[in-house]
Amino acid sequence: MSWLYDLYDVYESNIDHVGVVDKKRNGATYTLLPISHTTQTAHIEVDITEKGDFHSAYVIENKEESNTLIPTTEESTSRAGAKIAPYPLHDKLSYVAGDFKKYGGKVKGEEPFYHYIQNLKTWVESPYATEKLKAIYTYLKKGRLIKDLNESKIIFLDQENKMIKKWKKDFEQFHGERPPIFSAVSGDQESAFVRFNVRSDTKINKKVWEDTEMYDSFILFYNDLLGEEDYCFVSGEWKPITEKHANKIRNSADKSKLISANDTSGFTFRGRFNKSHEAVSISYDVSQKAHNALKWLINRQAKIVDGRVFLVWGTKQLDIPDSSEDSFDLLELAGGDKSVEEVSQATYTADEFADEVSKAISGYKSDLDSVPEHAILLNLDAATTGRLAVVNYRNMDLDHYLENIKHWHSSCVWLHKYRKNSDGKIIEFYGAPASRDIAYAAYGTKVNDKVVKEVMDRMIPSIIDRREVPKDIVNSAFYRVSNPVSLEKWEWEKALSITCALINKKEGFEVGLDNENTERDYLFGRLLALADVLERRALDSNETRATNAIRYMNSFSKHPARTWKIIQESIQPYQMRLGGKALNITKMIDEVGSMIDVNEFNNKALSGKYLLGFYSQRHELYKKKEEK
Repeated sequence: MSWLYDLYDVYESNIDHVGVVDKKRNGATYTLLPISHTTQTAHIEVDITEKGDFHSAYVIENKEESNTLIPTTEESTSRAGAKIAPYPLHDKLSYVAGDFKKYGGKVKGEEPFYHYIQNLKTWVESPYATEKLKAIYTYLKKGRLIKDLNESKIIFLDQENKMIKKWKKDFEQFHGERPPIFSAVSGDQESAFVRFNVRSDTKINKKVWEDTEMYDSFILFYNDLLGEEDYCFVSGEWKPITEKHANKIRNSADKSKLISANDTSGFTFRGRFNKSHEAVSISYDVSQKAHNALKWLINRQAKIVDGRVFLVWGTKQLDIPDSSEDSFDLLELAGGDKSVEEVSQATYTADEFADEVSKAISGYKSDLDSVPEHAILLNLDAATTGRLAVVNYRNMDLDHYLENIKHWHSSCVWLHKYRKNSDGKIIEFYGAPASRDIAYAAYGTKVNDKVVKEVMDRMIPSIIDRREVPKDIVNSAFYRVSNPVSLEKWEWEKALSITCALINKKEGFEVGLDNENTERDYLFGRLLALADVLERRALDSNETRATNAIRYMNSFSKHPARTWKIIQESIQPYQMRLGGKALNITKMIDEVGSMIDVNEFNNKALSGKYLLGFYSQRHELYKKKEEK
């Protein structure tokens, strides 16, 4: 249960963020939920006066505004099907409208409104009730919500004075164009979720779902209703326990739970224990805070691929380097004296770049006091719609984690040209690729997300434990890059630099050309690059077809000596076309070819080193042309 305690600690350490609304880059809002609260997508907002009268209402068409923080009970959080378990304040029309049945609303069994209004009355009569709560109750007990919404042209009735189930063209002669409510709600009008607000004409009030006074009111009220106390296995304290834990962990539509014991006829706990709490008991307070902290962290900083959550945070500072990010993201997040583009575009030796990474990493380190700082890694995934599992959990010393991150970004390095800056311009950056990009390099950009998330998961030990990159991933990337004609040019270029980084993780070469390297595979790679650049220079600037070197690259990697003969013969017409302009590259071809030992000029398949030689030689030639 240590992951639960880590999340509980996050909540306690960030108590000042409770109820504070933050925005993601896409405009969606999220917050660190107060205990006994959850979020729902609201479709209708009803404004009520301070005296408890209907004021106005409107349909919430903007999805960014529809996310609403609402109080909840253990029963309402886990309600399903025909079970009657009202939310304490905001809820669906069938619960909050006293005239729901009068206007054609269908109810199975008992009327939900009766249970809803009785529960609301209990809260209103408690010593924790607020003036806003009393105003809402005063209005709702009149039982005329549907009537008021119809008169305000929010809810629409047919000729029999019943709520319209499904909008038809025939209704336009009575109500005009299709009303917004039918677009806002995925089902019919009856399933609309209503949130309430109290409007004041004399002062500016906080919205009910953003008012901390309302949060505290329900928390104190509900705390008096909690069940018996027992030993909490997470906090080690005697507190009121719960057997009903939160869902909606990854998003508002997520029904999966991390903790569940509702299978009374199966084998979740039966056979070893008579009752679920005998297996383990968790207090309501800890469960609420841990789950709410997890939801907040996921919204704030997690990556989600095909439902799998990749989350990392620090116990003192939440924002620490994510093991799945590339060096560009690492340097951008760290900030510092230099801009990320200044650092990433510079030409470094391995030692110099390691120094830059070290400077970036040092910003996350702090003087350790009596309380050690840790890095927490938590991966979640669901096998079924109802069960969420902890796939991977690590609690590491932060210094150890950061040192391993630094080692990864200093060793799995190459020059990449596929990132864009804030202006949308492609830039070069030197460093390690992101885990997701490694998956694309190895298995293609159209690969199923299930494969992507598995690759990302398998890369974690390589990054945070300094283990070797799985050979099958490296080999798959190597074989794809060695067959460039099967890829789009941009995809091949991206996969090439990422594959070079993976191979270089073991070899430790520089991006810069090593003229002293006499290794056979490296030299063969240089020959291939020279042939490629020579032919490319002879072609027209608007010619996009692949050169002979690129077309024969796959065969060259398997039978280099035999294929080189074909490539060299194919570039002779281009040497003649360039004339004297080809002299320099021709001399280099002769020079590099002479460096290969005669006994090694054979058809033994090439290793990944040939890609390093190919990339470095080609980069050197293009760099000299740009300088000239």
